[in-house]
Amino acid sequence: MMENTPRLYDTLVGVLSQHQDWLDIRHLKTLAWMMVGLLQSHTISLDAWVPYVHSRAHFAQSTVRRFRRWLDNKRIKVHELYGPLIQQALAEWGENVLYLALDTSMLWNKYCIIRISVVYRGRAVPLVWTVLEHPSSTVAFERYKSLLNRAAQLLLPFGCQVIFLADRGFADTDLIAHLTKLGWQWRIRLKGSFLVFRRGRRSCQAKRITPAKGRALYFHNVFITAQKLGPVHLAIARNPQGTEFWYVVSSEPTSMTTFEEYGLRFDIEENFLDDKSNGFQLESSLIRSASALSRLCFVLAITTLYLVSQGTVVVEQGKRRW
Repeated sequence: MMENTPRLYDTLVGVLSQHQDWLDIRHLKTLAWMMVGLLQSHTISLDAWVPYVHSRAHFAQSTVRRFRRWLDNKRIKVHELYGPLIQQALAEWGENVLYLALDTSMLWNKYCIIRISVVYRGRAVPLVWTVLEHPSSTVAFERYKSLLNRAAQLLLPFGCQVIFLADRGFADTDLIAHLTKLGWQWRIRLKGSFLVFRRGRRSCQAKRITPAKGRALYFHNVFITAQKLGPVHLAIARNPQGTEFWYVVSSEPTSMTTFEEYGLRFDIEENFLDDKSNGFQLESSLIRSASALSRLCFVLAITTLYLVSQGTVVVEQGKRRW
């Protein structure tokens, strides 16, 4: 694919030039070469990207230093650059309902990536993210509240319905209250220890409500936690082997569709796997800075967006078999 590198670079420069927020055209060109290196080498390694870069540099170290300076450059505001591009993609996709998934991923037990992605055609496309120097994948609501607000601002022009998906690690009354304030619907998995208050019944932990194997129970207008948050709606299911229970709380009446919608959240786990062991090998990066890792996540996000957009066009043109 080496012979296609200049054409790919020119294409990416054209894509990245679609808005005028670049402080320095050199920032844009360096990003384009980083994307070329990522697409061609299939790995996140600054050294591995060098052979695909066409420049006047005579030594590989010079190109690697160029990439490192870009990743450390505080003038590069990644969300300001990424926002217009993801908004353009969302406008072209024209979805009336957007499913957003929240999840975290750890790097070297030191850095926590918090990401909100748009679930689209079986893929999770990053919408907003942050990287914290944090020893655990469990983070308090206040650490990611600003991400929710930033996502809401990006989606404001579209006026679409938003359904927010999150795993039990994010089951938090503050989160639910904020999602309600934003006007979003939500499907969030609960831990079995959550208190449930049903009309005419004594309160109990969710795990005390046990459907038969392979069956599901649906409860409407119940309250949860000691704070009696609600009314909310609850779906409880038990897998056919009887080894695992699912407790999903919803802002809307529950049914089997609730589990199908919640299941879309697993696309973001696949997205993290694409970034790491199943794809671009993010963990092989030698970057050890939260801000630099956030910019590296920008390279991953915009490359993912480019690939998904290209795939969408290919399918729409009936050329998928090509």
